[in-house]
Amino acid sequence: MKLIGSVFLIAAIGYGLVCLLLFLRQRDMLFYPTPARSPASVDAHLLRLQSDGETLRVWRVGESGERALIYFGGNAEDVALNCASFKQLFPGWTVYLPNYRGYGGSSGTPGERGLFADALALYDHVRQHHAAVAVMGRSLGSGVAVFLAAQREVDRLVLVTPFDSMAHLAATYYPWVPVKLLLRDRFDSRSRAGTLTMPTLVLIAEQDEVVPAAVSASLVTALPAEKTSVETIEGAGHNTIGSSPHYERALARFLVP
Repeated sequence: MKLIGSVFLIAAIGYGLVCLLLFLRQRDMLFYPTPARSPASVDAHLLRLQSDGETLRVWRVGESGERALIYFGGNAEDVALNCASFKQLFPGWTVYLPNYRGYGGSSGTPGERGLFADALALYDHVRQHHAAVAVMGRSLGSGVAVFLAAQREVDRLVLVTPFDSMAHLAATYYPWVPVKLLLRDRFDSRSRAGTLTMPTLVLIAEQDEVVPAAVSASLVTALPAEKTSVETIEGAGHNTIGSSPHYERALARFLVP
């Protein structure tokens, strides 16, 4: 009996240490900051935006006009690499691509509270110069986009390879860990989805190897059905969806000026 008790004690201590390690390293596992980079072969303007004591580097491409599109990238995405393609893909729009805190030369350290505060600051800046503002978020950025759309007047919303909440997504990878208790950055889009009133396009990768189909579907069911369009990009993976002509056509149709 003592041996069995010792085994259980060692197992419990080991389990506790693993949970502690995951808790301490969770942001290192969630955020992968990119280095500062300048867009190549495109006329992009760099904005430096002050937000909550931090300085954000934001790329702006396209002609200045009434319509603006704010794009929030994935957790390891260098948004500067999108400048050339977005300028061609979204004619008639001024596109803003913010580098998250700690990404692309922006100061600070990434975290949910900071990313949300920065999204609001950027929107308020953009709204001063444009009559209409659309928002697009990819993967991690979908959580930022949904938050912003729930807090501000957004004309159109695009969610690419989205998840319903970080807790649900993390639980699919670590089902043996009490992620709801340990998670700092929840990005709970499902809890906000029902408040959205703007036309929304959801683009799902058929072969998404990062966000399981059930996690995206959970978000879709929480969005207002009468305002939501869903398209599955055949043959696309989580990181290859942007190279699909179907993806580009779906965006072009939805964001026609």
